[in-house]
This record gives sequence, structure tokens and C-alpha cells, in this order.
Amino acid sequence: VHQLGLRPLAVHLDNGWDAELAVHNIEHTLKVLGIDLFTYVIDWEEFRDIQLAFFRASVANIEVVTDHAIMAILFQTAAKHRIKYVISGGNVATEAIMPASWMYDYRDLKHLTSIHGRFGSLPMKSLPRCSLLRYFYYVAIRQIKYVPILNYVRYEKKEAKAFIQRDLNWRDYGGKHYESIFTRFFQAYYLPVKFNMDKRLPHYSSLICSGQMTRDEALREMEKPLYDPDMLEEDYSFFLKKMRLTRKEFEDIMRLPKKGYADYPSNAFVFRKMPWVIRLVKRAVKPSALTSTP
Repeated sequence: VHQLGLRPLAVHLDNGWDAELAVHNIEHTLKVLGIDLFTYVIDWEEFRDIQLAFFRASVANIEVVTDHAIMAILFQTAAKHRIKYVISGGNVATEAIMPASWMYDYRDLKHLTSIHGRFGSLPMKSLPRCSLLRYFYYVAIRQIKYVPILNYVRYEKKEAKAFIQRDLNWRDYGGKHYESIFTRFFQAYYLPVKFNMDKRLPHYSSLICSGQMTRDEALREMEKPLYDPDMLEEDYSFFLKKMRLTRKEFEDIMRLPKKGYADYPSNAFVFRKMPWVIRLVKRAVKPSALTSTP
């Protein structure tokens, strides 16, 4: 984006779980490139309550909470500053494969609020939210485009890492999405222990399909433990302290019967039909003056 001569505004959602290294990488990268940063900080007590609600709902994809907030704050910021594009690093080459039962559409506010309404205790005020109608407004009426830019270039993960380490002093986290202490614990402990889900399987499968890893290399990586024992104990203790849970309380949560998104109210049917509805409206709505600012 920087090399293309665009003028990006970086948006960061601080949900209270950033690793210290993540803060370093963000600050250093943007300082080197001269890019402005907007950081939105969620009220921790509120966010903790929402995450606990998802744990008590016993669903797999607790990251729906953060992912929805990221999506919402991106569109809100774009609309506020009359920015026409939201540029994403999501890509087919390294993360196209994921079993449908392992995830759910993070855009679905009804799903999020139904679980929080049943298991939460605090009002939801500071979490950025985007209702179905608001999402429709952003993409169909305001015509803010979501651009997965890495799908339009040759994207080699190892080359990209080497480049940003060399030119931006970026430091590796040791795992996909391990920039968040919560996500590291969630992916390396909660999912495999409670749901028998090891997200390395779909991640490596994507790399194999895009020719960036061989099957033998993936199998060797799968033989490695998900967690260093010392790091696991450190993260586990930090997680319990931050969430204000005893080990027994969390173990009780881990023993709850497993649930899926279909066990709670959602707009799943609507989101499955959403793409063709949006295309229809875009054809009917002329570009607005609201979206004309570069």
C-alpha cells in the first residue's frame, strides 16, 4: 500500500490482549513508513464480560467478538473520514481453507448479542458494532469496498516475513495470530483441548495448496507441540488472572457440553444470501457524493 503511493490510515483495535511485541511491531512499522494510526480501545470490563459470555455459551469461535469489532471499527472509520476502501491482509494463498464447522460469520451482530444477552451481565456500550442494516448501508449504499489486496499480487509468506523483518525491524511472534496473548491461548489450548481443533491443519493445508509448503514439511511441523510447556503455564496463569477466574471455574467451562453457532439465534440465512442482494443494490444505486472523496 505504501509503495503504491496510497495514503492509508492504519486502524488498530485494542481489546486488552496485545502482546508487548505486537505493540512494538505496530509502532515501529508505522513510524518507519510514516503512516498515521488510529487506535480504538474497548472498555476492558465490558470486553471481559462479552468474552466470558462466549466461553459460557461453550462455542468454538470466541474470536467472533474481536473480529466483529475490528470489522465494525474499520467501516465506521472509513465512513467518518469518507474513505472509499478498507484494505485487508486476508488472502487465499495462506488462509483459504477452514472447515465450516470450525468458524462462523463474524459480521453477524445478532449472533453476538444473543449470546451476550443470555450469558453476559454488563451492558454492551464500547464494543464497536455493525448491524445487518448498517453493514448493508456501508457496502451497498455508501459503496465502501473491502479489498483483500494480497489476492491481487504474488504473495509468498516466507518472502513477506523476510522483507518486513529486514526493512521494518518486524519481529516474529512464533505462530499465526500469536500477536494476541488471548488468541495464542485460544488457538493452542482452548480449541484443541475442548474441541479437538488444531488450526495448524487448515493453515498448513492452504500453504500446501498454494505451493508454499510440502505435505511432508507440514507433517513435520504438526509433530511439534502447539505450546511450549513453560509458555503454556505462563499464559494460562495470565489468562485466569486477567479474566478473574479460578482454575476450577475455567475447568468447569471446559467441561460444558460443546455447542455450535446454530444453537443460538443468528442471521446465518441472511448472510448466506447477502452477496447477491448487495450486487443488485449496487447496480441500482448511483455512486454517491459521499463516496467521492479520494
